[in-house]
Order: sequence, then C-alpha cells, then structure tokens
Amino acid sequence: MLPDLPQTEAAIVEMTNAFRKASTLQEVKPNAVLAAAARAFGEYLARTGKFAHDADGRKPEERTQAQGYRHCLVAENLAWNLNSRGFESRQLAREVVEGWKNSPSHRENLLASGATEIGVAVVQVPDRNPKFVSVQLFGRPESLKVTFSIQNRSNKAVTYNLGSETDLLQPRETVTHADCETRQLSIDRAGGAPARFDPRNGDSFVVRPGAGRSIEVKVERK
Repeated sequence: MLPDLPQTEAAIVEMTNAFRKASTLQEVKPNAVLAAAARAFGEYLARTGKFAHDADGRKPEERTQAQGYRHCLVAENLAWNLNSRGFESRQLAREVVEGWKNSPSHRENLLASGATEIGVAVVQVPDRNPKFVSVQLFGRPESLKVTFSIQNRSNKAVTYNLGSETDLLQPRETVTHADCETRQLSIDRAGGAPARFDPRNGDSFVVRPGAGRSIEVKVERK
C-alpha cells in the first residue's frame, strides 16, 4: 500500500499546526519556496541514500536561500520511514510527526516560536519495501525581523532579559537587538516588579530615573 504523497504532506502540516496550537503557538502557513527547497533536498537524500542536514555540503538556510527565500529564521526536520506493508497517507504523516515530537531537537523546531511559514516534502526512496524520506522546513522571512533598542538614560546599570537570555546595560549605554524570535523583554526596575514588553519592530525602550531609587521605562513607538 502506497500513500498519496500530497495528502501526506498536507497532513504533516495539519498535525504540526495542531501541535503548535496545543502549545499556544501561532500556526505556520504553507510557503511554496520552502516546499520547493524541501522537495529538492528530499529528492537528493532519496537518490543518494545520505541522511544528514548537511548531506549535500550545505546548511538548510543555504538551500532555502538558493531557492530565493530571504530568511530571518530557518529550521529543518528530517525523517526516514519504512514499512514492508506500506502506509496509508495519514498513517505515514502521523508516524513522521510523532517521531519528531519524541525527539528533543526536532520537537524544538516544531515549537519554534518565531516560525511563521512551513514547507514539507515527502519523497519515496528506491527500495524493495515502501520507504520514504520527509523534509520539513520552518521559516520566518527577513521582512518580519523585529529590530528594537534599549537606552539606559539612568545613572545605574540595568539588568534586562530577552527570552531566557540575561544582559546588563551600563549607564548611558544603548543596545540594539534584531530578533527573529517572538521573545518577551523584561527590564529590572530596581526593587519594583520588572517591566515586561512584547517588542515590535522599531520600538525604543528608554530607561530613566524614577521616584526614589527606582527607575521607569518608557516605550517610544514609530
């Protein structure tokens, strides 16, 4: 029994989005350029029998760029599936996605918070048994890069967190971030509750002295 490969690819997208939705993440939308890059690499893996993210000597972002995808973020999942009895379309999609969900690195890609687009290709591998390679690409276009600055106009160093990363901003220092993830910004207010923000492109966060020993944070938006 052989699956209908376009149906399998559509089911992988559907199951991926169901998993993201259950994790309170935005759905990813199919992108034809990412799908073309996934198919070209899947056909290469099927033809050569190789199986690695750099099997053709290039990284995933290099392959997507060669197809014309200007990226801010690219992540790739790969899978091999073989069954002597064959597969139904959704059965193959389910086995592929469940395998990724149970692998920490692949699961991280499935749940990439900054991803907005997806491309999937499933290619049959020459073999006496039904065997398939699946390539899944996640992307965020360069046009969605979020660039913002933090200006410390106070006379004391300020600690801030961007997602899980922590940094220190010295007095009168300005730092600029170009972020491809949708990460929350948290700025310490010297004893008070941290100021929390979801940065937008073009935002400027200005830290100034507040009442007493505290500081205040103002957001200047375009």
